[in-house]
Amino acid sequence: MDVGLGQNTTSDEIKVGVVLDLKTNFSKICLTSINMSLSDFYQTHPHYHTRLALHIRDSMEDIVEASVAAYDLIKKEQVSAIIGPRSSMQAEFMIKVANKFQVPTITFSATSPLLKSIDNPYFVRATIDDSFQVEAIAAIVKSFGWRSVVAIYADNEIGKEIMHSLSDALEDVEVQRSAISQEASDNQILKELYKLKTEQTRVFVINIDSSLGFRFLKKAREIGMMEEGYVWLLSNGMTHMMRDNGRSLETMQGLLGVRSYVPQSKEREDFSLRWKRKFNKENSAGDGTEPNVFALWAYDSVTALAMAVEKTNTKTYIKTYGPHLIEALSDIEFKGVAGEFKLINRQLESSTFEIINVVGDEERIIGSWTPSSGLVNAQSNKTTLLLGKRFLPVIWPGNSTVFPKGWEIPTSGKKIKVGVPVKKGFLNFVEIKTDPISKVTTTTGYAIDIFEAALKKLPYSVIPQYYGYESPENNYNHLVQQLYEGKWDAVVGDITITANRSLYVDFTLPYSESGVSMVVPLRDNKNKNAWVFLQPWSLDLWVTTGCFFVVIGFVVWLFEHRVNTDFRGPPHHQIGTSFWFSFSTMNFAHREKVVSNLARFVVVVWCFVVLVLTQSYTANLTSFLTVQRLQPSATNVEDLIRNGESVGYQHGTFVRDFLRNLNFSETQLKSFASAEECDDLLSKGTGKGGIAAAFDEVAYLKDIVSHNCSKYAMVEPSFKTTAGFGFAFPKNSPMTKDVSIAILNVTQGKEMRRIENKWFNRVTSECPDPNSDDLSSNRLSVSSFWGLFLIAGVASFLALLVFVALFLYEHRHTLCSNSEGSIWRKLKSLFRIFDEKDTRSHIFKSSAVHNASSPITPCTPSPSNVQIRPLPRSMSLNREFELRRACFSMSEERFRTQPKHDKQGESDIEFGAESQREVKQTQ
Repeated sequence: MDVGLGQNTTSDEIKVGVVLDLKTNFSKICLTSINMSLSDFYQTHPHYHTRLALHIRDSMEDIVEASVAAYDLIKKEQVSAIIGPRSSMQAEFMIKVANKFQVPTITFSATSPLLKSIDNPYFVRATIDDSFQVEAIAAIVKSFGWRSVVAIYADNEIGKEIMHSLSDALEDVEVQRSAISQEASDNQILKELYKLKTEQTRVFVINIDSSLGFRFLKKAREIGMMEEGYVWLLSNGMTHMMRDNGRSLETMQGLLGVRSYVPQSKEREDFSLRWKRKFNKENSAGDGTEPNVFALWAYDSVTALAMAVEKTNTKTYIKTYGPHLIEALSDIEFKGVAGEFKLINRQLESSTFEIINVVGDEERIIGSWTPSSGLVNAQSNKTTLLLGKRFLPVIWPGNSTVFPKGWEIPTSGKKIKVGVPVKKGFLNFVEIKTDPISKVTTTTGYAIDIFEAALKKLPYSVIPQYYGYESPENNYNHLVQQLYEGKWDAVVGDITITANRSLYVDFTLPYSESGVSMVVPLRDNKNKNAWVFLQPWSLDLWVTTGCFFVVIGFVVWLFEHRVNTDFRGPPHHQIGTSFWFSFSTMNFAHREKVVSNLARFVVVVWCFVVLVLTQSYTANLTSFLTVQRLQPSATNVEDLIRNGESVGYQHGTFVRDFLRNLNFSETQLKSFASAEECDDLLSKGTGKGGIAAAFDEVAYLKDIVSHNCSKYAMVEPSFKTTAGFGFAFPKNSPMTKDVSIAILNVTQGKEMRRIENKWFNRVTSECPDPNSDDLSSNRLSVSSFWGLFLIAGVASFLALLVFVALFLYEHRHTLCSNSEGSIWRKLKSLFRIFDEKDTRSHIFKSSAVHNASSPITPCTPSPSNVQIRPLPRSMSLNREFELRRACFSMSEERFRTQPKHDKQGESDIEFGAESQREVKQTQ
C-alpha cells in the first residue's frame, strides 16, 4: 500500500516506509494518527519543497516478517526512512537491517531498554524507554514499605533487560521473577498464578505486552487474586493501554499504575476530537476507542520526520542522505500533541510519571513522581514522608481501604520447620531431646526461649516445628548448608553469624554479644604492689587536696595571728603551726584553739570536706586491696605464644582456625566439648596436661566465668571476628526482618533479663573484675568532689573578704591620714599593725584582767602610783611582755584620769613605756 500526500506537484517526493501489524487494533489507531499528521503538517506548511510519500507494509505480528518488510522497502522502494515497527522484538532485528543500509528507523512504540544498547546510529526512539519508569515503581514500593515483590515479565531477552533495571532500583527489596511466554495459553497462565498464590509475596509488578497482561489479570481475578491483601502495579505500557479497543476497567479495580505524563493542551483536545471522527468513519467497530499515548507519539514522529526532511537537501546529499537526515532529526524541537518533542541521544526522555488508581470506570490520579521531588501528592502538590499523605486515598483490590502489608503466610506455611543443632556441651544454650517411648521431641535452651519470645511479638501466627541435626564434628556449617538446600524454613540455636555463612543464608540481628575472647585462671597477687595506697585517688585529686590544705592553713593563720598566741612567735614557728593545724584536720587531731569566728567558720566547712574525702579514700582503698589480690595468670596472646602455653577451643567451631591465624602451633591447641571439660583443663594448667587459656565466643566464656568468677577471668579485648549469635533464614525471606525487629523488642525489655537468669543464673555482679584498666577507671578524681572544693573555696574567700574589710575599716585613719606619707609607707604601717597583737580583742582583755588579780604581777596599782614587781625567772618572754603591757595600760589609764600636775603619774607612764620598749627589744 503506497500513500502520497501533498499539494505542491513540484515538490520533491521522499519515500518513507511504515512497518506495522496492520491487523491489530493498536496499529490501526497509530496509522490513523500517522495519516492525520501528514495531512495536518502540509496544510500548515504548503511552502515546503519536500513531501513524504508513505509506503506501508504489514509485519503480520512476526519478527521475521518485520525484517523482510524493512529489507523490501529499502531495496525495492528505496525509502529514505522507516517508521515502526510495533514491538521491541521486531525492532531489534529491523534496526540491524536499517543500520546496514544507513536508513534511519523511527519507532514510537518499542520501549525496551535493550534497544539503546545496540550499536545503531540510525535508530531513533520517539517514545519513552521502559527503564525511566523503574525509579517511579521503586518509589511506590518503598513508600509503602513492601519488602518483596514479584515482577511478571516477558520470557525473552527484552523482558529480562527490564528486570535488570528494576532490580537495581529495588536494591533493598527482594524481587522475585515470574517469566511468561508471549504465546502462553490460558492454562499456562493459570498454572503460573497458582504457583504465585502459594508464595508469601502479595505485591505484583506487571510489565508485559498489554494483550497478554490483561489476560493475566482476568485469570487472576477468576482464582481470587484480586481480593483484599493483594497489590497489582502496572507498568507504563499497560497503563496507557487500559482502554484499548474499548476495554472495560472492571477486571482492574483497585490496581495501581505508573504512566508517563502527557500535558493537557488545546492542540491535544482538538486532535482527539478529529481523530475520533476519522477513526470511527474508517472503522465501523471503533465506537469508544480513544487515541492512546502511542498514537500521540506516532503523530509527533511523522511531524518531526517531515521537518527533518525539509532541512536535508536530497540533491546535495544523495549518497550520504541517511547520516544527514539523522543529524537533522536529532536537532528537531517543537511542541507536539504529546508535549515537548526533543530528542536526547536520539530518544525522548520523560521526567514525570503519574500514579493512577483504578476506581470504578475511572483512572484516578493520586500522585506523581519526578526525579527531583520524588513522590508528590496529586492534590497538595507537595512531597512528604508521611505514608498516608503521599497519595490521595487509595482503593485497593477487593474495594478495600486497608493498606496491604504486601505478604501473607500461606495456609500451608503457618507451621515452619526449624533445624536445631544437637549439642554435647553448653546445653543451656540449646538442647533437644526425644523421648524413646513416645517419640515426642522437646527443645529447650536460652536460644529457643529468645526465638519463641520473638515469634510471639510478630503480627502473625507462626508455629515452629523443631528438628534436631547432629553436624559432623559439631560444625554448624553443615547445619547452615541444610537450610540453604531447602531442608528447613529456619535454623535456630547458638549459630554464629559469619561472613561466609551470610553468602548462603540471611541472619537476623544478633541476640548475644559479638567477638572472640579468652579466659585465664586467676592467681593470688596479695601484697605485691607497695604503692597501692596511692591508687584510690587520681593525681589531680592528690594535688588539689594538698593545695587546699596549704590554703586553709594560711587563711586560718591570717585570721588568728593577731588574736591567738598559738599562732604567734618566730616566722618558722608560725609556718609550722599553720601547716600542722591544717593537716591535723585529716584525723581531727588539731589541739590549737581557734578563737576568731571567721576562722571557726572556715574550719567547720573544711572539716566537713575532710570527713567526706577521708571516708571516700578509705572505701576505695578497701576495694583496691580486695580486687588486686586476684590477678590474671596471663594478660595477652603474645605471652602465651612465646611461652609455648597450651590453649583450648570449643570442639568443631571456627575458633581453631582463628587460633592458627594467631600463630599458635598445632601442638598448643586442645579442644573441649563442654564448660565442665574446659574447667577441668584450666584447673590442671599446661604443666599437667591442661591449658593456660581458653578461647571462644564471648557468650560461652561469660557462661563459664559466671559460675567460676573466683577462679577465672576474661582478659584481652574481644576480637571482632563475628557478629554474635543469630537465627538463620533462607535468602530474601520476609521473616528475617520481622524476627530481627522482634529480637530488638525482646532484648531491650525485661523479658531478656528473665531468660538470662533462667539459663545462666548470672552472678558476675558479685565477682571482682581483675582488669587493671577497669580498676584505674574507678579511681576518684577532682570531678567527683569539685562541689565540695567549691564550697570550701567560696567559704574561705568570703571569710577573707570580710576580714580584710573589717581590718581596713578599723585602721582607716592610717590610710586616710596625710602624715604617713606615700601609699607604700601606709601599707607598711598596716602590715606592722597586722603583725602586732590586737590588744583590744576580748581575748587579751580577759587575759589582762586575769593577770591583774593574779599573785604574779609586775605592777601593783595604788592611789598615787603603779609599782613594778619583780617577775619569776621561769616566766617566758611572751608572758612577761603581756604582763608588762597590761601594767603599761593601767598606768596610761591612770595618767589620763589624774590632773596634769601629777608628776608621779607621768613618771609612771614613762617607766611603763620604757619597760615595753625593753620587752620588744628582748622579743
